[in-house]
Amino acid sequence: MRQTQLENYNFEGATIIVVTVEDRLAKTLKVKEMGKMPNNDYDIQELLQRDVYVNDTKVGVIVGERHHPNEARVRSMRIMVEPGVADEFMRKPAELAPLHKELIHSIRNDGSVKLSKSMRELQRRWRNTVRIDEKLYAPDEMMDRAVLDNQGMEIGVITELVKIKRTYRAVVVKTRIGVQMQYGIDATINIPITALARTRERLDEVVLSRTFDKLLGLPSYLQANDPDAIEE
Repeated sequence: MRQTQLENYNFEGATIIVVTVEDRLAKTLKVKEMGKMPNNDYDIQELLQRDVYVNDTKVGVIVGERHHPNEARVRSMRIMVEPGVADEFMRKPAELAPLHKELIHSIRNDGSVKLSKSMRELQRRWRNTVRIDEKLYAPDEMMDRAVLDNQGMEIGVITELVKIKRTYRAVVVKTRIGVQMQYGIDATINIPITALARTRERLDEVVLSRTFDKLLGLPSYLQANDPDAIEE
């Protein structure tokens, strides 16, 4: 009699567990279907040309993302910012700016993208950017980019950014050995942001506004490589 009761108890317990798991799965699926669950794993192709909103404020339109062989390093997308938003929330208006993927909450019923943070958070992140050719780039969008002078000579690769007076003023470039030997420079140098003329998005490159030889004589280059001027 005791054995029969134990078997019945185990059977009933298993039944209860199965029902509980199924119930949880059903509830989870229901929540996802209702769009109340954030999803940070959207592919860029799902988001291209979608409007981006913070509550009822249209921020802009998603137009792409950085071309990088390692997708794990691509943490931001590119958006074309609404003129009114750029005027109000940027130090100096820019048409194109980064949108960090972690800020994406969900796709709304009307197809637009809902962000999880406020406009003030966007403003804070846009202040922590690099401006090149009147476009804003997040620090992660600058890492690993090749740097070329305006004659097409590759100088090296960006490894980090440096701040002078609490603002990004230069990029740290790991220089090519051939360039080190030719110009007598160190393995790493700081190149001022003002010397960067444009980016080549498809090739993931940054191009200087002048030759490397002329860059080395600029006062801004000398300042960017002065240890006393760099803010840790």
